[in-house]
Amino acid sequence: MGTSEIITEINKLPVNQRLTLIELTIKKIREEEKKHRLGIAAEKLFDDYINDPELTAFSILDQEDFYEAK
Repeated sequence: MGTSEIITEINKLPVNQRLTLIELTIKKIREEEKKHRLGIAAEKLFDDYINDPELTAFSILDQEDFYEAK
């Protein structure tokens, strides 16, 4: 189904359903874009995460058990 067919079908919907469709589509696009940007940022900083002593100083604690203080 092409873009023009999709638009034709969307235009057959009642206005409230079209608005809902638009809102959900925009929300999904924003979520995908955010995930994409976060992935790019993580890739750019990967070497720092692995090698920078200031960022890895507390990784020695990763193997210790965690007990929550109450």
